[in-house]
Amino acid sequence: MFENLEVFQNRYEELNRKLADPSVLSDPKQYAALMKEHKEISPIVEKYEELRRAQKEREDAKELMNAPGLEKELRELAAEEYEKAGRDAERYGDELKLLLLPKDPNDEKNVIMEIRGGAGGEEAALFSAVLFRMYSMYAQQRGWSIELLNVNETELGGYKEISFSIAGEGAYSRLKYESGVHRVQRVPETETQGRVHTSTATVAVLPEVDEVEVEIDPKDLKIDTFRSSGAGGQHINKTSSAIRITHLPTGMVVECQDERSQYKNKDKAMRVLRSRLYEKEQAARDAEVADRRRSQVGTGDRSERIRTYNYPQGRVTDHRIGLTLYRLEDFLNGNMDEVIDALIARDRAEQLQEAVEHAS
Repeated sequence: MFENLEVFQNRYEELNRKLADPSVLSDPKQYAALMKEHKEISPIVEKYEELRRAQKEREDAKELMNAPGLEKELRELAAEEYEKAGRDAERYGDELKLLLLPKDPNDEKNVIMEIRGGAGGEEAALFSAVLFRMYSMYAQQRGWSIELLNVNETELGGYKEISFSIAGEGAYSRLKYESGVHRVQRVPETETQGRVHTSTATVAVLPEVDEVEVEIDPKDLKIDTFRSSGAGGQHINKTSSAIRITHLPTGMVVECQDERSQYKNKDKAMRVLRSRLYEKEQAARDAEVADRRRSQVGTGDRSERIRTYNYPQGRVTDHRIGLTLYRLEDFLNGNMDEVIDALIARDRAEQLQEAVEHAS
């Protein structure tokens, strides 16, 4: 796996030279592209240098240990250095293996998230609102921005469906594990007997793509306008500014009624449609890989139950990794990193295991 790492080293040095070139500095587009590549390969080069340094220290210590006439105390110190350098080299090697794993090409993309109430009627819609608040607070903590795309609100303030985009560095890389069925166990506000009910909401996480990545023929679209509907109130439009776009080849339907402007609603609906079509194409392309590598982290399938939020016990359980935290309120306030970090670690371990098996 470490063969030809000099290629990264050489490219890194070449990038450093180019980034110091005045002609590059005066070209913002070229400078940004080179900086992006520099940022991507820097961790690999730095870790490779640490590995080589540890290997050299180990070789030097071994040579000193075997030197004739060396005092016992110095030989013992050399043996300690030999062992330490060996442990360092092993650790750096493991870290380098992870850095060399193939990157998900979507990891740096922004995301479009869709939350829909599932089983449980009004309670499921209220739980959808809880999830939206959780993701909003998580995004805020990480300095990401949120934009509402479409909202279908209920009388009690829940969401039958809500879609929104989250923009920020690494948004998809961390939120992609949220796709699936989220289950809540609690006493609903509408329950008079105090009984615990189980409801569900479905979350979809789509990488946001631009027009270049997904071309849509205008002839394949049926576009309808209608008046916004919802729970009522002054936010409801009096004009037909809401947009419904049907992609005829796939039958995919996207609605957007959040803006008063028909043009803005159409633009937002097209963003969602592009992302859904991209996900559909990617799912078909990756079907074989998904069948071969169906890890505990999950497949991102919206029908897969991934997490349970149990209010009476104050716990949240992620079923893919068997992790339970007894701090439900804190988690729902957006402090999700412990679970997301564990999911990323398991996913990378699965990838590494597959890479080792493929190489052997």
